Amino acid sequence: MTHVASEMASQPECWRRATELAATGQGGLPLPGERIAVVGCGTSLFMAQAYAALRESSGQGESDAFAASEFPVGRRYDRILALTRSGTTTEVLQLLAQARGTARTTAITADPSTPVMTAADDVVVLDFADEKSVVQTRFATTALTLLRAHLGLHSESVVEDAEVALEEPLPEGLVTCSQFTFLGRGWTVGLASEGALKMREASLAWTEAYPAMEYRHGPISITTKGTATWMLGASPPGLEEEVHSTGGLWVTGGLDPLAELVRIQRLALAIAEARRLDPDRPRHLSRSVILSPA
Repeated sequence: MTHVASEMASQPECWRRATELAATGQGGLPLPGERIAVVGCGTSLFMAQAYAALRESSGQGESDAFAASEFPVGRRYDRILALTRSGTTTEVLQLLAQARGTARTTAITADPSTPVMTAADDVVVLDFADEKSVVQTRFATTALTLLRAHLGLHSESVVEDAEVALEEPLPEGLVTCSQFTFLGRGWTVGLASEGALKMREASLAWTEAYPAMEYRHGPISITTKGTATWMLGASPPGLEEEVHSTGGLWVTGGLDPLAELVRIQRLALAIAEARRLDPDRPRHLSRSVILSPA
């Protein structure tokens, strides 16, 4: 079994542990009413987008999300929350250093022996969700589960859906599709982007991701027989029928959207296996991007 497969399968248990951690009143996480920015790189950026949208839509405070390298210097926030599995990503560490003294900073990481432990004012360590793999699965979803639980927007049914996602067969015909589009609305737009990234990283698949209402504004032109469109969350009226009319395969996300992401992870591994790729050694990637000083 690959590292990715093993770590992917452990997500329900990791989510339960994150829920227990949130219930302890874990310090350093954003308080209701705070104006926050959530930052990350790669997968962590997409989790940041999902959390920021979920937090603001639930009325708990203005919440923006940025790639760490694109943070708007000069914009003021009560707190900057950084997601970094490795704790060593250059852009995140540079931003935390730059923000020191201007806003309270919090980092969520998997490794307590890395520079982020002193770079941020507060640190939440999810070492039980750390990973050997380059391709992220359980750390990202566990961090988002912690944050959902902290918002009061998580339940045991989410974990049960993840267990279903790991056990039930994938929709027929998906593995042989030539192109995949992932769609979301609100907080699931970030999850759609992460699903597309997982497919690229693990299986070198041609994937795209969009807000669902934007799909009609051009992207649907690539949809045809042999392509798949996967909706995370509730679909806009009429969109499923439009995809069917193109000859494309429509996948309805009937589980909790985070559990749907687990199903997409499984699809990425299934395609990697079909293409005889090693998902533990994704092309051109490393576990952390550490840049040399200029």
